[in-house]
This record gives sequence, structure tokens and C-alpha cells, in this order.
Amino acid sequence: MTSTVAVTTSWIPTCGVADLEPGWGEVALVGSRLVALVRLDEEEVYAVDHHDPHTGAPVMARGIVGSRGERPTIASPLHKQVYDLGTGECFTDPALGLRTYRTRIVGGMIEVEVDA
Repeated sequence: MTSTVAVTTSWIPTCGVADLEPGWGEVALVGSRLVALVRLDEEEVYAVDHHDPHTGAPVMARGIVGSRGERPTIASPLHKQVYDLGTGECFTDPALGLRTYRTRIVGGMIEVEVDA
């Protein structure tokens, strides 16, 4: 007999899209988590864990935003590991991964989905 655990999520309002400068990260407290928000344009906002997967330091909002082909990226400001903003995959060290969160924009407000 197997049991199933239901995972519930919540959408947490964080800030207005206009509060973020395109191409830069900002840290937000989402529930009890520090999340780095990265706005690329009016309709494209990413959310990733603020803690660097390699060192554990809370620095990812200060990472270097860029791209690998069509894939938007953020590089750790400490050791320059490069992560895909959408999937969290690390391009420079396959053993590392950055937690990502889904985002949506409702009435100009960025909402981040987190486990309840």
C-alpha cells in the first residue's frame, strides 16, 4: 500500500513589476524564504533561491544576469557558476542546481509560488 502526500502551494505577492529594474536582481522575503527576483522585461520575471548553491551565502540577487543562447541566466557573484534562470541547471558544474520558483504578474504585482 502506498500513500500519497498532497503538496499545496500558495501564490505570495512580493512587489510591483515597476519596482524592479530590468536586468538586475533584488531580494524579497517570500513567506520565510529569501528569493532573488530578476526582471528581464515587463512580462518576464524569474525567482530563484537567494542562497548560492556552492557556498550557501545569500548573494544570488547580486548575481550577473545574462544569457546562454536563448536561455536567461544568472551567475553567482562569488565563484561565477552560471545557472539557467528558468530551470536552475548549472552550466558550469552539473553537480549544482539553483532552486527556482514559478512567478506570475497579477495587476502589476509579482507573485511567487511557494510550498504552503
